[in-house]
Amino acid sequence: MALSMLKRLLTSISSIQIRRTARLGLVTILISMMPNAPAFAQGGRSIIRDAEIEGIIHAFSAPLFVEAGLNPEDVQIRLIQDSTLNAFVAGGQNIFIHTGLLLESKDPNALIGVIAHETGHIEGGHLSRTRSAVEDASMVQLLGTLLGAAAAIGSGRSDVGQAVILGSQSAGQRVFLKYSQTQESAADQAAMRLLDATHRSAKGLEGFLSQLGDQEVLSSRLQDPYAQTHPLSRERVDTLRAFIKTSPYSDTPPSSEDVMAHAIMVAKLYAFINPFISTMRTYPESDQSFPARYARVIAYYRKPDIKSALPLLDELIKEKPTNPYLWELKGQMLFEHARAREAFEAYTQSYELAPKEPLILMELARVELEIGSDEMLDKSIEHYTIAHRQGAGNAFSWQQLGIAYGRKGDVAMSSMALAESELRTGQLSSAEFHAGRAVSLLKVGSPAHLHAQDILEAIKTAQARKKVK
Repeated sequence: MALSMLKRLLTSISSIQIRRTARLGLVTILISMMPNAPAFAQGGRSIIRDAEIEGIIHAFSAPLFVEAGLNPEDVQIRLIQDSTLNAFVAGGQNIFIHTGLLLESKDPNALIGVIAHETGHIEGGHLSRTRSAVEDASMVQLLGTLLGAAAAIGSGRSDVGQAVILGSQSAGQRVFLKYSQTQESAADQAAMRLLDATHRSAKGLEGFLSQLGDQEVLSSRLQDPYAQTHPLSRERVDTLRAFIKTSPYSDTPPSSEDVMAHAIMVAKLYAFINPFISTMRTYPESDQSFPARYARVIAYYRKPDIKSALPLLDELIKEKPTNPYLWELKGQMLFEHARAREAFEAYTQSYELAPKEPLILMELARVELEIGSDEMLDKSIEHYTIAHRQGAGNAFSWQQLGIAYGRKGDVAMSSMALAESELRTGQLSSAEFHAGRAVSLLKVGSPAHLHAQDILEAIKTAQARKKVK
């Protein structure tokens, strides 16, 4: 999923509202309703959703999750646009990784080592915190809301709860997420066990921890957050180095496929985050590798110079015609330049190649809504519904679904979708209005009617919590 559109599911951290999914306890993102906000032009940190990058990280991580007794499908990985080195677990089986850590990771094993460590925290249940502990870290109304509002607003619906526990106050985040030395050592032990079980070298993790160790002489203001939230000791590093001497996999290099995937991920992320000139300096024309050419395509697209970007992208597609993310990027370029019909063809090709990617399906649904014929409206409704069922919904996609129903003349379903959208952005009065109208119009006992009732209950809970505060 290309990173620059709001369909990329980007949102400013400060605007995130907290809700909890009843079925899986996932942490996902509540998106603001700006349809085409530039992904990296907004102030503050942002959550980035990208199907390709998330897929690469999940492929690296899935064997670790399996060895830890976790269902890989239940572990959510989300990226935070932040140049610092950090990764943490929050809200259950949810791993957040700063883009700075991804860009600084020298190879797949460095990233995999960090994820193994974070998996150790999940396995060990280290995120259990008392309510008083959260309140004592008084910096964060947002994080204080994490344990309270997330549970309270959750209504028992698998599709309702969406939560993110990040705050714009990084100091508050550090207080809440700080682990003890004992927990860190336990997570290290788990990481070493998981890396060995998956035949991975721990040298990447050792290199990362050594890099953080160099920061211990710095003031806390200059340290990366990981160094503050994950207490480092010489004993921890020494233990890891001793393990590396005995592990039969310490000298096992990452596969060529993993190296390429990592390079693609870094190049894509770098090109979307950095200015055109920086990307062209880092990935000059003399570098004809696939990742470098991919980065230059994105750089030209963001410039914006679609006349240069599209031919370069078509060359990549000719080389890798079954790569769904190249087709996705082409669809995005075309759609943003008012070529909706061509974008539809590109997104359709992308989704046919990646039918299990709900983020791509939502992009296709957005284009279908834009085209707006009766047939396309029906497809848009169908595709948004499927994507939402698969857990990829956000405030903007629910708003678009409401618009699609409205254009079809279905006021009841439109009201239900708009109510969900407004709830996800914290617009409780508007959400209550739409949900009330939906309840009055929908067939009693139908799934949509129950959905609207759940929204009303969630609103009441949220309003009650506001009064308590």
